[in-house]
Amino acid sequence: MEECPKFLLSKSSFLLFSVLVTFINSTLVAQGADIENPLCNTDLTSFLPFPYGTLPNMICKPLWNSYLLRYSQSKNNEITIVLSTIYTTGWVGIGFSKTGKMINSSCIVGWMNLEGQGRIKQYHIKGFTPSEIKPDQGELPLTNSPPFVALNGATIYLAFQLQFNKTLKNQPILLAFSTKTPHHHRLTVHDDKTTLNFDFSSGKTDYSRTDYSASIFKDRRTHGTLALLGWGLFLPIGAILARHLKHKDSLWYYLHVAFQFIGFLLGIGAVVVGISLNNKMHAFIPAHKGIGIFVLVITILQVLAFITRPSKDSKYRRYWNWYHNWVGRICLFFGAVNIVMGIQIAGEGQSWKIGYGFLVGSILVLVIVLETLMRIRKVEEREKLAAFSIHSIQQEISL
Repeated sequence: MEECPKFLLSKSSFLLFSVLVTFINSTLVAQGADIENPLCNTDLTSFLPFPYGTLPNMICKPLWNSYLLRYSQSKNNEITIVLSTIYTTGWVGIGFSKTGKMINSSCIVGWMNLEGQGRIKQYHIKGFTPSEIKPDQGELPLTNSPPFVALNGATIYLAFQLQFNKTLKNQPILLAFSTKTPHHHRLTVHDDKTTLNFDFSSGKTDYSRTDYSASIFKDRRTHGTLALLGWGLFLPIGAILARHLKHKDSLWYYLHVAFQFIGFLLGIGAVVVGISLNNKMHAFIPAHKGIGIFVLVITILQVLAFITRPSKDSKYRRYWNWYHNWVGRICLFFGAVNIVMGIQIAGEGQSWKIGYGFLVGSILVLVIVLETLMRIRKVEEREKLAAFSIHSIQQEISL
């Protein structure tokens, strides 16, 4: 870990420079990076120590957004890497993966702390939560040259050196960043990330072979949407209809069955997408998986209970009603808990939290209003019954 001074720019110059660099790099990436990036001509010796400031036979390639990769590979399979990108706050990271997936990858992460001092560490990613991203661990074969981080103008530079047993060629690379500064070396959830396959022997990038980020992001959103609609909307509404529309004869029954069936299908869809997502990510999230399986099982039991429902005249109908009502409530409760847990694990933003919070709040308000109206209606019915009974008794006495 090294300390280095923090260079300052005026606000207007910083914004202009950031936009310019992002535009140049994005254009070059789109063109296949066949044109030399003018930022590759930056003199590194003024702010990076040996061996990072002078890279023999340096290759410089744009990767993603404003990420620029400089590297030099020697004959003894020693590779010196300098990664740079636009920086404001938070952390910047580059990871090396054997499979192209985040789990079990090793990363170099750099940032500037609140005092303007540079921090750079290796991390081993054992899971998706911050507690499972371990600092000062990993499988990267770092040399005796300590990693270094520097901020030059509006650009941060992460420099490190690796020693391999053979020439490094095709290598899945993970790139990520967050605008939140690590606290006690614990990384915050990334704001964005990507995966690509980089050929260090030719300097070419293949975005199609290992870029799982787009499909994972899509599956994650689909999984969450289906679960939220199924266990968070249709099943609760179906339960509310069954409880508060009993006075509408058979209407409540058909609405209840329709809503529960749609919710069940959406829940099954969420499970299917979740299995596919797990196969891609190999995430270690036992609580979320365990609750999901539990909710799925009791949801299936509810469907089977519907099929085997005894007739109204059966002596078992009372027990069936008790079972069906309480198992349904348990299902809805744990479904809600798992939705909240899933939003947290996925690191979704405030929009999902606010959206689901609004949905839960609306359902709770609806339940409170309907329960109040039902209590009032029952009180009125009892009063009418009592008044009718008193009137009948008075008539009998008068006779």
